[in-house]
Amino acid sequence: MQHKKRILIICPFPQGVAAGQRLKYEQYLNHWRDNGYEITISSFMDASMWKVVYTPGNYVPKVLGTLRGHCRRLRDVFRVRQYDLVYIFMWVTPFGSSLFERLYRLLSRHIVYDIEDNILLEQENGLNPLLKMFKGPGKARYLIKTSDHVVSSSPFLNDYCLGINLRKASTYISSSVNSNYFIPTNTYNNKKTVTIGWTGTFSSKEYLDLLRDVFLELNKRIDFKLRVIGNFQYDLPGVDLEVIQWRKETEVEDLQGIDIGIYPLVQDDWVLGKSGLKAIQYMAFGLPTVATNVGTTPRIIKHMTNGWLVKTDEEWIEALEELIKNPQLRQNLGEAARLTVLENYSTDVVKSTYLSILNNVTGTRS
Repeated sequence: MQHKKRILIICPFPQGVAAGQRLKYEQYLNHWRDNGYEITISSFMDASMWKVVYTPGNYVPKVLGTLRGHCRRLRDVFRVRQYDLVYIFMWVTPFGSSLFERLYRLLSRHIVYDIEDNILLEQENGLNPLLKMFKGPGKARYLIKTSDHVVSSSPFLNDYCLGINLRKASTYISSSVNSNYFIPTNTYNNKKTVTIGWTGTFSSKEYLDLLRDVFLELNKRIDFKLRVIGNFQYDLPGVDLEVIQWRKETEVEDLQGIDIGIYPLVQDDWVLGKSGLKAIQYMAFGLPTVATNVGTTPRIIKHMTNGWLVKTDEEWIEALEELIKNPQLRQNLGEAARLTVLENYSTDVVKSTYLSILNNVTGTRS
């Protein structure tokens, strides 16, 4: 009987709660187990810290949660050598120098580093300084340079990783969805008010805010409902707004209840590291998606073939108004979007890429 290879996953968030983890490597854990890997997960945050980390204030539980996280990382230092592979997502610890990252590199047999978004750039976060500090660029650069293999979230970021990784080993793997779980139910008709939908967390709320004037102007021209699915409260006076707090148990149902998905972004270097996850989510449900024409998005969405790409407020208004009026266009774009996901961004398609990286790094035969 072949010896099971052991993987220690070092990640920021508890399993099953953060989209960056849920819709990347977490989806493949059972596939890895089925192919001979024994997996241990060590998250920096525990469940109690996760509940408050994106809320204003609550400094005492945030500080206590951070201390508990560092205690877990100290414990992990003494056991990384027991594993055939250490899989690091984002960072080992959020603060300070790359000391912990260097310790883990020194003690680990092999490291695969999974980088989400362009954390090499410092991003402002309007909530609190804690989250801003969670993305220290020095840690990421060190891990990119020294890991046995890097998994990147966008082609642009992958080019950078290939340039500095000592082994020239970096692979772009898009965010993906389980197409057997994300199932279309839309009937593409106007028998009820058409719902425009957006999903995200507080950290991406700034992108939704880009469309406040768009929604106000659109509301003068045509009836629609706006559904916001997130972990924060939102208001937009004058617009028919429905705010739903994200829950794993109702995620599919909440997304199935929208008719048009929106993915607004800004034109900057940070966005070049984004994987296009929101667009892929909407498209999996067979929804026409309107998205900013920037970064990775044009690789996923082909304008007027499986979605609608825009840049200006005027183009946003034109696209949304036309899609609200035209259910046949919604159906045409939505069905093509679903097919795109099935062919390129479903877990069934992507799983072999992850497994081949693990096998190559650990020297495991397929």
